[in-house]
Amino acid sequence: MSGPTGTGEPAAPATARRPRRDAEANRRRIVRAGREVFGARGLQATLNDVAHHAGLGVGTVYRKFSDKRALAEVVFGEELDEIAAMARDALDRDDAFDALAEFLERALARAAHNRGLRELMRQGVAEGTGLARARREIHSHCERLVEQARDQGGLREGVTAADIARIAVMIDAVMALPAEQPAGQPTEQPSELWRRYLVIILDGLRAHRHQPPLPEPTEARRPRRNHPARSTTKPSTG
Repeated sequence: MSGPTGTGEPAAPATARRPRRDAEANRRRIVRAGREVFGARGLQATLNDVAHHAGLGVGTVYRKFSDKRALAEVVFGEELDEIAAMARDALDRDDAFDALAEFLERALARAAHNRGLRELMRQGVAEGTGLARARREIHSHCERLVEQARDQGGLREGVTAADIARIAVMIDAVMALPAEQPAGQPTEQPSELWRRYLVIILDGLRAHRHQPPLPEPTEARRPRRNHPARSTTKPSTG
């Protein structure tokens, strides 16, 4: 006689299914708490901090994630995948320069209030296969955006995808400046000055008439030093 599932096997009892649902719910709860805690406190936050924020026992968190790096891989893998999706969507826009500018603004706005994400992009910690894949995807989409904007004549000649990555680093430095309250007291919130400087930078990226050529990157202009080959012959002892 077939079981309730029609496969000849008895259906799993409800008491067996519920722990699996509870375990998955706890995992989602931990990841959500990890995003909030890492975003607010940065990568120095601990799994204990995440457990407390999630309202779960520390043991429950450690059963799901062996260490902080494992959780950070999941949390920031999701973050970078979402940024990659933003870049991919930008490729469908008609005006490639406007699409590039909007992508930069959206991605940087996301990072502005995510301390852990900025630290990750700056330091490259917790770099696993998922994060490396997402980074490559973002870079690939940015390369295509830059190429399209240049082909359409909207992007200044000589600008590369590597320049865009360095611009993000520059803006990150502005974000690190302490914001000030009206009374002049600094806060832990990131400075919103980055929006002002992004507009200035974007104006410099846009193609205009009579623009002088950009200097070559320092690495390309730096002369290579020729070092004499090291001899493998032992010196004579006389």
